[in-house]
Amino acid sequence: MRIERLGLRGFRNFAGEEICFHPAVNLFCGENAQGKTNLLEAVWLFTGAKSFRGAKDREMICLGEGSARLELEFCDRSRSQQAQLTLAEKKSASLNGIPLPSARRLAGQFLAVVFSPVHLSLIKDGPAGRRRFLDSALCQLSPAYLGLLLRYQKALAQRGSLLRDLWRHGELYDTLEVWEEELSRTGGELIARRAAFVRELAEAAGEIHRGISRERERLELEYVSFDPRLPALDAQEIAWALRQELLCRRAEDIRTGATSAGPHRDDLEIKIGGLGARSYASQGQQRSGVLALKLGECEVIRRRTGEEPVVLLDDVMSELDESRREYLIHHLEGRQVLITCCEGELSAPGGDTALFLVKEGTVTPCRAPQRQGGES
Repeated sequence: MRIERLGLRGFRNFAGEEICFHPAVNLFCGENAQGKTNLLEAVWLFTGAKSFRGAKDREMICLGEGSARLELEFCDRSRSQQAQLTLAEKKSASLNGIPLPSARRLAGQFLAVVFSPVHLSLIKDGPAGRRRFLDSALCQLSPAYLGLLLRYQKALAQRGSLLRDLWRHGELYDTLEVWEEELSRTGGELIARRAAFVRELAEAAGEIHRGISRERERLELEYVSFDPRLPALDAQEIAWALRQELLCRRAEDIRTGATSAGPHRDDLEIKIGGLGARSYASQGQQRSGVLALKLGECEVIRRRTGEEPVVLLDDVMSELDESRREYLIHHLEGRQVLITCCEGELSAPGGDTALFLVKEGTVTPCRAPQRQGGES
């Protein structure tokens, strides 16, 4: 997977800009608040996901503009493609000139992995961020996963609303069963797919972590749900178990007005050296763990799709010490990488590297790629 060109019109602080990318390393330098992260955010939107910064669509439109238009030319192993995104009152997207029902349908077409400072808190923060990590990866690997997730979230919202209304409208009690059936069916499939992904990720990330720690520590991952037996079951068995759990918890859920069991409450447990990383790992160990997770995500995407995802590194190099930084760069060989950093903060990685200066929403190529052996 390679990006060839990115075009921006009215996006963030880019009034109008076009960038042509090198197939290896692309280093974007500049002072803070010049637009470096905006570039990576624009690229990430073409995965079909929302902004990795949590921004709403209207917040990404240039001040004073009514819309933003983004174009991405990219190629996979079989062909070149062109995708367009328009951010306006209603977001729209097209692929190779064909309008899509929604921007979410870009999921699975363009593959990328993003690593930003916010991800460094993946281990120490609460389970919501770890669930988003799993869901984001799975949406790229299987576009159908997103539809499944949306159906689950709709059923969860409907059951929650019903739970809160029952004290006033007892006649609605029988309709709980309808939403519990939908929650169980979609929830069972979600848990089964997440657990399968975690098993693959545990193998890939565990191997990477052994390299980072020089065989001194072991990284372990486990999908945690309301019943520890669930990750070993198939989707139908999980659905049945979830249905029974919802029935058992119904009275308590009515009292609290919330659904207390299901994939929306699950977690990814991360252990380093046999201990829970959230409670016992040092800051350095946590960063090694997150680095292994992100590189492991790249590896699982490659194994499942046959494509190397584009890697977006947003100002994380300065957050890593020299050994972790070198390990990261070494394991990104063979992938297209987009890196942001402040001027003078980081020397360019070895190998093929194109350097760009980002200043006040303008991107200026500063150096052509330097190839091994002195070629230019």
